[in-house]
Amino acid sequence: MDAAKLGFKEKLGYGLGDLASGFIWTAASAFLTFFYTDVVGLSAAAVGTLLLVARVFDGFVDIGVGALIDRTKSRHGKARPWLLWLAVPFGIAGVLMFTAPDLGPTGALVYAYITYLIMNVIYSGINVPYGVLNSLITQDAYQRSVLNIFRMVMALVGAVLVTSLTMPLVAALGGGKTGWMSTFLIFGALSILLFLITFKTTTERVKPSVTQKDIPLKRGVKALFRNKYWALMVGFGIVFFTLNAAGSAVNVYYAQYVLKDASLVGILNIAGLVPILIGLFLVAPIIKKYGKRNAAFGGIIVMILGSLVMLIDPASLPVILTATVIKAIGTVPIMGTFFAMLADTVEYGEWKTGMRTEGLVYSAGSFGTKAGSGIGAALTGWILAWGGYVGGQEVQSDTTIAALQFLFIYLPVILCAVGLVILWFYKLDQKYQQIIDDLNAIKTMS
Repeated sequence: MDAAKLGFKEKLGYGLGDLASGFIWTAASAFLTFFYTDVVGLSAAAVGTLLLVARVFDGFVDIGVGALIDRTKSRHGKARPWLLWLAVPFGIAGVLMFTAPDLGPTGALVYAYITYLIMNVIYSGINVPYGVLNSLITQDAYQRSVLNIFRMVMALVGAVLVTSLTMPLVAALGGGKTGWMSTFLIFGALSILLFLITFKTTTERVKPSVTQKDIPLKRGVKALFRNKYWALMVGFGIVFFTLNAAGSAVNVYYAQYVLKDASLVGILNIAGLVPILIGLFLVAPIIKKYGKRNAAFGGIIVMILGSLVMLIDPASLPVILTATVIKAIGTVPIMGTFFAMLADTVEYGEWKTGMRTEGLVYSAGSFGTKAGSGIGAALTGWILAWGGYVGGQEVQSDTTIAALQFLFIYLPVILCAVGLVILWFYKLDQKYQQIIDDLNAIKTMS
């Protein structure tokens, strides 16, 4: 089947996999820190350490999952079967993560570590193959971008639903620990159903340019580090997802203690998500005309401008909402290109080393995104602790407010600047078509 003829059903089905993740993983990014500090009663510093330890541990799990994917041989392919096998465990793990049994302070922390680590392992097992699937559905660079856009649209739909519905659902279902667990029973069931739809509607088509035996992990990892564009994307993933995680985690605190109304978190999240959702429907022509790297580069500049607008009045809701919309517009081309750029590094690695290792490329790329998410969540907890944050208090100290403003305004500017430096060295867009032509020539000769 020609890449250009990918049907709407398959593109949408692929995208629904990120909606499935969103009901659990986006919720964790947006609310887990708050859940741990204000519902379970853990300290902000302990939560920050937990989130970082789990994500770093999970990064190594990703590498193992990637190696397993590269060795998977089934009638469903090498990535798709993992969605079938782990859909139900993923949903269950999400419910357990947002359950808070009465175990005392030490028991609560131990339970949080166990359930969060289990969630991270299962998430690796289902999300890494989901990412790999993009590179196996099609080899066409533009179609990969379109698949990525469908993925990001569904991720944003999930984010809008989760951030706008979670707190009202928690309240409607009894509030407190009962409300949180009941809410995630619903979210867990939805995630299971959606992952199964993704499995059913997608097809793996791409094969290596030459038939290859299972590649030993040591050789595969060594080949990865000869892939400079993969390394750049891992670095960029760490930076961008640190920014994302810190931004998601701090919103609820910023609404409550700087804007003085915790209910504004829904409006803040919608202002940050809806423009991205709309923009993803419009960004494909821009990516096609200017290339993935240039589109992402421009997006980061817009994000910096949005953060600077907040300095006009950090406590003004209209100013913060305007700036958040600007930042969201800048996020669009990054969301629309990152995973497609990572997919393109698969072909570069095959062209450079003669080894095609989609699983390892994506698992190591996933390590970058998860390490970034862990760093962002940990920074939020640590900086709040440094600022003297005490969970459950109606009023926080001036130092805590300053810490919140640093997390909300200044940290994104710093991270965006680092992202610009990394993207400056990414030149794969210019070389990609020649690489594909060379690989196709090898297939013809073999």
